[in-house]
Amino acid sequence: MKLNFLDDVVKKLCDALPPNLQNLKTDAEKNFHTILQSTFAKLDLVTREEFDAQTKVLLRSRKKIDELSEKLADLEKRLKGKG
Repeated sequence: MKLNFLDDVVKKLCDALPPNLQNLKTDAEKNFHTILQSTFAKLDLVTREEFDAQTKVLLRSRKKIDELSEKLADLEKRLKGKG
């Protein structure tokens, strides 16, 4: 997961702290970052790039299956015509 995404979330969380807790901001940033990184790691997420790559593979596979289905249907049709 991109580190800047976590940094942005941590910053937003720290900025949301009430003004009287702003002096805890440094400790909160470290703790928030660690907790979020650990939590996201457990979610077993994929990156957008990985998702897009798998989508392309799936589309190519679907196209090949469709082509093979058409060829099979044509062969079955020819066999029925000879019988």
